[in-house]
Amino acid sequence: MRALFDLPAAYRPSAEDRAAPVPPLEAVLCDFSNTLFRMIPTDEWLRRIAGDTGRALDDPEAVLAALDAAAAEPEVIAAQEGRDLDADAHHRAMRTWFSRVEYLRGIEDAAQARVVAEDSWVPYPDTGPFLRTLAERRVPVGVVSDIGWDIRGHARAAGLDELVGTWVLSCEEGREKPAPELFSTACARLGVDPRRTLMVGDNPRRDGGAAAAGLRVFVLAGEQRERERGLADVLALLSPRG
Repeated sequence: MRALFDLPAAYRPSAEDRAAPVPPLEAVLCDFSNTLFRMIPTDEWLRRIAGDTGRALDDPEAVLAALDAAAAEPEVIAAQEGRDLDADAHHRAMRTWFSRVEYLRGIEDAAQARVVAEDSWVPYPDTGPFLRTLAERRVPVGVVSDIGWDIRGHARAAGLDELVGTWVLSCEEGREKPAPELFSTACARLGVDPRRTLMVGDNPRRDGGAAAAGLRVFVLAGEQRERERGLADVLALLSPRG
């Protein structure tokens, strides 16, 4: 069957697939930032920079306000374009931003190093239980992330790296979400059918690109969470496996 108003997609199911019932979900892909892990609070990040550099941090609130103001500058916004395509681009983007903040001027590299430090990213309280439950159910898991550095170290530091079967990172693949090829690549590396795979993320536009690759998508609320992220809700969508 061919529909007149067919949806554009990188994945084209066969006629048999279209006529068959929707298959059960048997694999999961996850975003990283604001889905499985979060960065430490910005005031703590600043305190660690102060400890690294010996620069006194007398007014953290003023520095936070300066960071917000700098982030809105046109040159800083422009520098963020494509920052997750490779480590150098990410470093340049961060330096451009931090150089506009008086407190960080001259210590931009130390500030950027603290962005990517292993202990600067922590899992949500429900991330570990979620990934371990998937492992117990023998559900393949992958991470698909727009990120400018290798995030496997954060998972390793949290003792969760062995629960992820593949990592598809924009800085290694040379493209960013919502490119459907990223999700297709993750499914191929896991050896799973995209139509039986769920993408879990927090950005409808970027993570929603998985739909064009044949996956279904579960979008978490875009709020900044410190406690549970709500990942337990995903488990109810998966097909039980023995």
